[in-house]
Amino acid sequence: MSEIEIVAGRGAWRGGFEERVLAGYRAAGCSEPLARALLERAVKGIDGWTVATDGTGWIAVDVTEDNGAVMGRIHDLTVAGGREWAERWCAEHGAERVEVRLTGGPGVFADYPVRGQNRMRAVAGQPQLPPGLTVRRLTEEEYPAWYAAEEAAYIADIVRAGALTAEQAKEKSDRDFARYLPQGYLTPGHAFYAMEAEGQVIGTGWVNHGFLPGVTFGFSLEVHEEHRGKGYGRAAMAVGEWATRQGGDEAMMFNVFGGNEVAMGLYDSTGFAVLDEYRFLDLR
Repeated sequence: MSEIEIVAGRGAWRGGFEERVLAGYRAAGCSEPLARALLERAVKGIDGWTVATDGTGWIAVDVTEDNGAVMGRIHDLTVAGGREWAERWCAEHGAERVEVRLTGGPGVFADYPVRGQNRMRAVAGQPQLPPGLTVRRLTEEEYPAWYAAEEAAYIADIVRAGALTAEQAKEKSDRDFARYLPQGYLTPGHAFYAMEAEGQVIGTGWVNHGFLPGVTFGFSLEVHEEHRGKGYGRAAMAVGEWATRQGGDEAMMFNVFGGNEVAMGLYDSTGFAVLDEYRFLDLR
């Protein structure tokens, strides 16, 4: 392998990188507007990335602060055997951990633990609610108790994924909820549901319509612990599809944290494919 050198100009690299990102999203079934919206998110901060080449391929890396820790990120890697160089560069710039966003399988990062996945599926034209399950809007009076339970579950998911400590997860949760629900129960574009069966609330749902072009994001489709193992998990996914059409969107997307194998198995069986995946490795 030729020596890897950092380049000042990035024109020769950037066009090919963006096309590779778009190709990955198109292959995952994204519409062109959605693929380009996802590309816009993927290249956020690109002008600050460091780009290197060995003459045969490319490496793009950077380091940023993430929840109080220095995080390295490998944004692009087409140099054969270039992973070691990328990890070393991140470590030399103070990174305690390195993260990579992947589409189309883990490849050379198969030994990196999964931090999280974005899943997506196009929904049926007229999805039906499962027999015996009714859905209603969560009331404003129910919202505070729902919020407390949702925040606790979110923090637990982050910690289980190995991404952050409990204290860091609480700080992240506070920021994320403030960003996504600035007006709480009345935040535009967000809908909250209660799922009922046999006269009991067996779970809740929280979705954001128009999150991306044609996409409803399912922040939460939660079956209460005492009602799990009864087939309601699959029913909750059907509720998410129904809610997606209620909001006028065509596809549903959501995130699942690493370490939640039960949920990942459910999503595999219900056809929610991995759109992209985030993996990480501790460097210290």
